[in-house]
Amino acid sequence: MTHSPVHKAKHHLAGQTLTGAEAVVQILADEGVSVIFGYSGGAILPTYDAIFRFNQETSNKMPLIVPANEQGAGFMAAGYARASGKVGVALVTSGPGATNCVTPVRDCMADSIPIVLICGQVPAAAMGSDAFQEAPVSNIFGACAKHVFLITDPQRLEATLRTAFEIARSGRPGPVVVDIPKDVQNATTPFMGHGVLPIPGFRARQQSLEQNRLGPEQCERFFEMLSRARKPLLYCGGGVIHAEASQALRTFAQTFRIPVVTTLMGIGAYDTTDPLSLRMLGMHGTAFANYAVEDCDFLIAVGARFDDRVAGVPSRFACNAKFIAHFDVDSAEINKVKRVQWHHLGLLREALQDLHAFGVQQEFKRDFSAWHQHVAELKKAHAMNYDRQSPLIQPYEIIEEINKLTHGDAIISTGVGQHQMWAAQYFDFKRPRLWLTSGSMGTMGFGLPAAIGAAFACPGKTVIDVDGDASIRMNLGELETVTTYDLPVKVVVLNNFGDGMVRQWQKLFFKGRLSASDKSLHKKNFVKSAEADGFSWARRLDRKADIARTIGEFIAFQGPSFLEVIIDPDAGVYPMVGPGMSYAEMITGDFIPSRGTPTAATVNKSEMF
Repeated sequence: MTHSPVHKAKHHLAGQTLTGAEAVVQILADEGVSVIFGYSGGAILPTYDAIFRFNQETSNKMPLIVPANEQGAGFMAAGYARASGKVGVALVTSGPGATNCVTPVRDCMADSIPIVLICGQVPAAAMGSDAFQEAPVSNIFGACAKHVFLITDPQRLEATLRTAFEIARSGRPGPVVVDIPKDVQNATTPFMGHGVLPIPGFRARQQSLEQNRLGPEQCERFFEMLSRARKPLLYCGGGVIHAEASQALRTFAQTFRIPVVTTLMGIGAYDTTDPLSLRMLGMHGTAFANYAVEDCDFLIAVGARFDDRVAGVPSRFACNAKFIAHFDVDSAEINKVKRVQWHHLGLLREALQDLHAFGVQQEFKRDFSAWHQHVAELKKAHAMNYDRQSPLIQPYEIIEEINKLTHGDAIISTGVGQHQMWAAQYFDFKRPRLWLTSGSMGTMGFGLPAAIGAAFACPGKTVIDVDGDASIRMNLGELETVTTYDLPVKVVVLNNFGDGMVRQWQKLFFKGRLSASDKSLHKKNFVKSAEADGFSWARRLDRKADIARTIGEFIAFQGPSFLEVIIDPDAGVYPMVGPGMSYAEMITGDFIPSRGTPTAATVNKSEMF
């Protein structure tokens, strides 16, 4: 959907006099908002009161979920949006309430996630006077949101808020911030029940995207390249998921028998258990995916942007590809990092459907059996593996055990660090919107609040936060939010007593100097913390012999459950492609065979991550 819902019939409140706060709540209801995440404060109290009254009158149709802090609210809205495909909503007060949401907003912008953040603001007459809990929201968020609105005219509130939803969900999705002074919330005006702002340039670009369908000449050129290829490869990013194009991608890949790799954000766009799947590529992608990228002669990028975690050194990325094709909705991404021979700027689902229809009509057939055999050999020779004989618990085996019980159908949320990459590498994902992680921003503390948002978006689904000891501490207060709302969220903390990813880099490239990354002297008891926050099932797992039994109980428990696992502190994330390295120089560790002889010394040590 690209535009706000069209109300063909006259709105039942049209012509009635409402306060700005009441109008805000009614518009949220009209936009289909089913839950709001937020923290109260003086500048937003009129809207909070309006929500309370609305829910009394409608039997709690739009519950307001209170986190431990506003950052949690922002990530809950993001988790809701990622899991549902709908616009998430956070509602916070002015000043620190707003500034605590800067990180979630930037995180959503970086990963193209649609949320609307509504901030209270001091009265318009007090703005600029350093009033109590005043912050320059427009200035602060202008650099990190898709758009920011400051509403000073009560009569423009309706149109502005509807337009905010339109912008958030349209084209390349993103976060929109709406700053509403307290006097605008209290002002009374007739409710129109319809209308959006005149933003002709934006809508013209959206219309251009929607109308730009693939024509016969473009399709013919694409299939001409495919006919000359012997080793085609689909490289798919988060744009496939945002565009609801996963089914179209699967149909296209399976019809023409083209293997698929995905980015971190594209996980789930293609069923990881399907034979054509090579799982994730990139810095910590599977070795066989990265080698396939090296070997392919036609790379087809769909909703992916050749970012630094994937392309690394652009001139050496997909170095044997004679042709590169690129599908995207954002013109800024075309030829930004890697020059391509063919591109299409338009809606991804429709483009894949049009291309598929043309190929079927033309009875296009190409024998890629030799390529499939090569790919199968890559998957066998360079399979993911680890030290299975170690007496210490390996994080990989924990994920494998959980995966056996969830069968690729669970929603997996993560923090950021080693545990994030292990989850991406070892979990299966049969469908889109099962994988929730902070990709481009890499925000520690994301996992737990995002899982809470997903639990509200998808009631009845198994939701698991796979977290690290350092990452979960960032938003540990949200454990209480889980139990307060009795959410069946499962939290597993892979505890290696420190910042594992930082420590891995320090061991590899900084001669083992563990500067501020070794937290083994900290005495945090996560199980007691979980129990104190109301988890009736909270356990610590520190013996290999107990893995199957404990994880079975953890998954089977019906309510909120918490599991701390003491893992091998030296477990690393492999494969690994360091900055300045090509895939040929990938470090695969001791248990994944490499077809080269990479050396850590080739990494530019000044580029930490």
